[in-house]
Amino acid sequence: MILPSRTATLDDRNAIVTTMMLLQSTLSLLLIVSGITAAAADIPAPLRGSLEPGHSARVVEVVDGDTVILDDGRQVRLVGIQAPKLPLGRPGFERWPLADEAKHALESMVLGETVTLAYGGQRVDRYNRLLAHLFTKDGGWVQAQLLKSGLARVYSFPDNRALVAEMLRFERTSRRKKTGIWTLPYYVVLDPEASALHLERFALVEGRVQDTARVRGRVFLNFGADWRTDFTISIAPKYWKNFLNVGINPGDYKGRRVRVRGWLKSRNGPMVEVTHPEQIEVLTP
Repeated sequence: MILPSRTATLDDRNAIVTTMMLLQSTLSLLLIVSGITAAAADIPAPLRGSLEPGHSARVVEVVDGDTVILDDGRQVRLVGIQAPKLPLGRPGFERWPLADEAKHALESMVLGETVTLAYGGQRVDRYNRLLAHLFTKDGGWVQAQLLKSGLARVYSFPDNRALVAEMLRFERTSRRKKTGIWTLPYYVVLDPEASALHLERFALVEGRVQDTARVRGRVFLNFGADWRTDFTISIAPKYWKNFLNVGINPGDYKGRRVRVRGWLKSRNGPMVEVTHPEQIEVLTP
């Protein structure tokens, strides 16, 4: 920013101020139109260094808000996030609110551009898509931009957990500011009682863990007095090791208010199957 010197005339100073105001107005308009900006500082260098570098390629098609196709023919699923879903030819699949907006936002960032892939876990999914973090040529982290704009939620897996803490921070900020999807009832954070009305949907549920239990190695976190009907978190024995590896025991959750994310199923009342600690955010000590 250039400041007027003390020797500048009043007209000079007014001209400079007017120019600065016009530049600021133009920038604000560009941000509103695009809804997305790329910033090299979105991911700290130490965290970027924890990823395994991949190749660079040009994006020739955007499938939806979290999937692109490269000029080498490979399809890339932006790992760690879930954008609102489009039907994409699936019979009976309802378009999620803001799905088109999420696709357009991703197009504005990467379509026709060269991006660099980086990996933090499993590299390929069962559909043979690459599971990668994407960076634009100016260093912008694509996942972060979608989360900051409220056009995606954090969606992690036990074999792909790199940078989840950072992505959760962007999501929390966006949710607090009521940006994008966080303005709509479809994506509201549910309380345990309301979870039964949103089965077969990916959701965030927030409440206090009333009790914990272990049955044949499976851990249950119960949010009500009756485990047969109330909301529950279930952790299978093969996944509990992910918690033990970071020093978490079942009783550590008892009495705490938490936010869990996952697909709501009906299993003796509404239930979310959890596979790794990052799915559960502890909100109170």
